[in-house]
Amino acid sequence: MYVCLCNAVSDKTIKKSIADGATSMRDLYREHNLGNQCGKCCKDVKSILNEELLKLAEELPIAVVA
Repeated sequence: MYVCLCNAVSDKTIKKSIADGATSMRDLYREHNLGNQCGKCCKDVKSILNEELLKLAEELPIAVVA
């Protein structure tokens, strides 16, 4: 699904960027030129970013200190 119609950026593209290391809205803005026209995509991109970062955090191993 397209998240940013102005720049033809899909949710899959956003998720791939996050998997490749993007960790902030600023990273995504720079990479995909998001939010520079109508700005309607910003809310959806932020939601995707938060969801994907939570998934990545849940996958991290937990260190147990004895």
